[in-house]
Amino acid sequence: MSLRVAILISGGGSNMVKLVESMTGDHPARPVLVLSNDPEAGGLARAAALGVPVAAVDHRPFGTDRAAFEAALTAPLAAVAPDLICLAGFMRILTPGFTRAWAGRMLNIHPSLLPKYKGLHTHARALEAGDAEAGCTVHEVTADLDDGPILGQARVPVLPGDTPDTLAARVLVEEHRLYPAVLRRVAEGNRARLDLASPA
Repeated sequence: MSLRVAILISGGGSNMVKLVESMTGDHPARPVLVLSNDPEAGGLARAAALGVPVAAVDHRPFGTDRAAFEAALTAPLAAVAPDLICLAGFMRILTPGFTRAWAGRMLNIHPSLLPKYKGLHTHARALEAGDAEAGCTVHEVTADLDDGPILGQARVPVLPGDTPDTLAARVLVEEHRLYPAVLRRVAEGNRARLDLASPA
């Protein structure tokens, strides 16, 4: 029996595509839904083209009422009964009530070496700090932003002349390696931390 995976996105969904593409063959999980808070998110069309059911719950009509938005978000999730939720560029902060409901069953990827640089503008902050390396982290989602047990990290060197955009592009390559690898391990019941070797 394959584990059922729902993937939440807000934009183009490049990490979502890598996750979906990985869940084939002897993989212990299968994608059952790609869900977005933006009906115009480019990733929805990409998911549909890959044969994955899609849905959208526009957050904007809910204003600042996050609980009401999450209640609406829960409806399409409940309909597919996922075993795991993967946040893949989902740009909404989730309430403690939502994260508690999915405790231990929700993963996120963040473009920094947590616990460094929680939140936004991670690459600019790494460059401003003069860091020698940057990278990405997959972690379990808890009520605290970009917190929760770390399940995996991948590192890239910061190069002379790097800008936030050039660094982000190299980190994204590693995100596409790390997230599918961690998802497979979690689906197999292995939550030991995975550290990918830096690219040559």
